[in-house]
Amino acid sequence: MSSYFTDLAQQYIDGEWRPGTGSWDIIDFNPYDNEKLASITIATADEVDAAYRAAERAQKQWAATNPYTRRAVFEKALRLVEEREQEISEALVAELGGTRLKAAFELHLAKEFLREAAHLALRTGGRIVPSPVDGKENRVYRLPIGVVGVISPFNFPFLLSLKSVAPALALGNGVVLKPHQSTPIVGGTLVARIFEDAGLPGGLFNVVVTDIAEIGDAFIEHPVPKVISFTGSDRVGRHVATVCAANFKRSVLELGGNSALVVLDDADVDYAVDAAVFSRYVHQGQVCMAANRVLVDRAVADEFTEKFVAKVKTLKAGDPRDPSTVIGPVINSSQADALSGVVEQALAEGATALVHGSVTDNLVEPSVLTGLPADSPLLKQEVFGPVAFLVPFDGEEEAVRLVNDTPYGLSGAVHTADIERGVAFARRIDTGMFHVNDGTVHDEPIVPFGGEKHSGLGRLNGETMLDAFTTQKWISVQHGRTAFPF
Repeated sequence: MSSYFTDLAQQYIDGEWRPGTGSWDIIDFNPYDNEKLASITIATADEVDAAYRAAERAQKQWAATNPYTRRAVFEKALRLVEEREQEISEALVAELGGTRLKAAFELHLAKEFLREAAHLALRTGGRIVPSPVDGKENRVYRLPIGVVGVISPFNFPFLLSLKSVAPALALGNGVVLKPHQSTPIVGGTLVARIFEDAGLPGGLFNVVVTDIAEIGDAFIEHPVPKVISFTGSDRVGRHVATVCAANFKRSVLELGGNSALVVLDDADVDYAVDAAVFSRYVHQGQVCMAANRVLVDRAVADEFTEKFVAKVKTLKAGDPRDPSTVIGPVINSSQADALSGVVEQALAEGATALVHGSVTDNLVEPSVLTGLPADSPLLKQEVFGPVAFLVPFDGEEEAVRLVNDTPYGLSGAVHTADIERGVAFARRIDTGMFHVNDGTVHDEPIVPFGGEKHSGLGRLNGETMLDAFTTQKWISVQHGRTAFPF
């Protein structure tokens, strides 16, 4: 077992590794075999304050640091991830129950985002804007926002922590990270260790492992951070946004989804099956972009369904350490129970189980359900697990209506032999992202990533990081004299 779970089971505040001073411990378990990985005494509100104050103190000098010097830190961090890839992969498999395939996928993206952060350090230049006033020079500077609070989720913890932390730091900010309680090491203190070893100045980046039962809203209410970047459920995201608004903070919210993969009547059925199975079952379906719903034109529904069910039945569920395992455990027993409840509810509503996976502890085998009533609430909500709903439709108009009939609007995909037909279809869908002839689960470092409706506010990646983690300041210079009216 990786030494990370002994060496990094602490708080990281003001450049120091230290235990929390809370009255209870967060116990970090392996979700597959329930082995205890680590015990971390939680941080209190006082330690959250200490972390933010440390970031605030360190940030001014960091913002004044030559951006080429800042860039070197991210280049070193990338090299460290590459050198430690095997042990990081093992820690990912152990702490979140992801398969080796999923760990490789997450680490590939994490490295891409570190590369982009290194480039981002050089993109904060200002601009000169014309003025209608003779002799006036308008300078618009892009400045760090100050300190950013980041709250990351359990499903892609290493990637989704780095995704906000790295660009916020690269742009000259200080950062305090609160990882999910189920992934405090790979989503939190491991990130701190990498940046510490890469030479990031002490105090600039801090990690607090804690729980709202201990600190309440202290992490988001604190006066120091000017931006809160949150990735998680829409229910919690709504609360984060409300508290931020009340405290005049910017919130960047990457929330849940209820994506649909649509198979039109001219699709390559075999390819669409492959895309749909991956889009629903990657990382046990614990992905915000996962295809909860697979919508299939009736003209190809029988063929698609037969092939989809056959492929799902080949997916091996079991020990995520086994390279042949495709379906590992979900994150905890609450999630497993909730997924059992989803299947039971669907069957009670009249659905048919084409595949009815068993549930053993946290291991939830794949299920495929069809025949849900059109008004079933299950078709409108996010289902965070390996349960697929097959929904037939008649023609594109009905498909568009069905895809949009949900409070969410994150991702989606459509399969068709006519690319422009697919693009026209995609433009009619109320989502932040949509893919033609591909899966629903994608992320790239320079494209705007985010959702519409209940799937979030704002965008991350590429140039949109500037909007998320910097502010603009106008300084005008009057050459000559202004003629004032009085």
